[in-house]
Amino acid sequence: MTGALSTDAARGSDAPFDPRIHQLRGHKGQIEAADSLRRLMAGSAIRASHLVGDERVQDPYCLRCQPQVMGAALDVLRQAAVTLATEANGVTDNPLIFPETGEALSGGNFHAEPVAFAADIIALAICEIGSLAERRIAMLVDPALSGLPAFLTPKPGLNSGFMIPQVTAAALVSENKQRAHPASVDSIPTSANQEDHVSMAAHGARRLLEMVENACGVVGIELLAAAQGCDFHRPLATSKPLEAVRDLVRRAVPHLDDDRYFHPDLEKAIALVSSGAIVDAVGAAVGAHVLPAIEGRLSS
Repeated sequence: MTGALSTDAARGSDAPFDPRIHQLRGHKGQIEAADSLRRLMAGSAIRASHLVGDERVQDPYCLRCQPQVMGAALDVLRQAAVTLATEANGVTDNPLIFPETGEALSGGNFHAEPVAFAADIIALAICEIGSLAERRIAMLVDPALSGLPAFLTPKPGLNSGFMIPQVTAAALVSENKQRAHPASVDSIPTSANQEDHVSMAAHGARRLLEMVENACGVVGIELLAAAQGCDFHRPLATSKPLEAVRDLVRRAVPHLDDDRYFHPDLEKAIALVSSGAIVDAVGAAVGAHVLPAIEGRLSS
């Protein structure tokens, strides 16, 4: 949703979300991500204004390739969910007792490599979601790319606007990049080399909570930046679902005219993201069918 709002703020094209493009490649997540983006932007007056007099040939990757990146993330997260569900329903004791034959068998079901791989894949997806969102923030604050006032402030030079929030997003993304290094490729022998290869799954899983917090921070910053960018297009409105998102944001955080202490604004925006409030706002406005992938996540 923040990606769609950023695309409209930059008066970007929804042509890259055409279903024919994604059907030709065939990845389920990509097809669903494109479908959600297209539905979210449908009916936008800002989008319609792009069709007249815009000399740009193509949008930057952070807008144009959202289905490819977010769809790939969705696919690997689903695969990780399958792995973790199998693990949760599996038996990992050692030894294993088979009473029907009276046997006690020592094996290796305790080895957490499936969980370690799943954690590593989740980390990669989280990292890339935040990375793509940060690139959209950077695009919005750059007038050469977005066509918006520099740093999304009506008085650039006198005010720094969204300069430091973009720096904050970049720092969070860089921290997640460091944490995204695969844990499963590491191993250190213990127990006199009896336990000579281990998965490091606990390390891989534990970092994910902080990585998600960082990613929510980046998306929260994008939410504010995209809403600010769309404000500059008034009286043109975005689509019905995205207007619902922007109205939700504006009830919590006012438009930025002059510089102010940003931390309370960021906390409110992050809360809107992490609580699912922006998902609920879209669902209330037009129905959850606009977001089939998210609808499935919520129902599960």
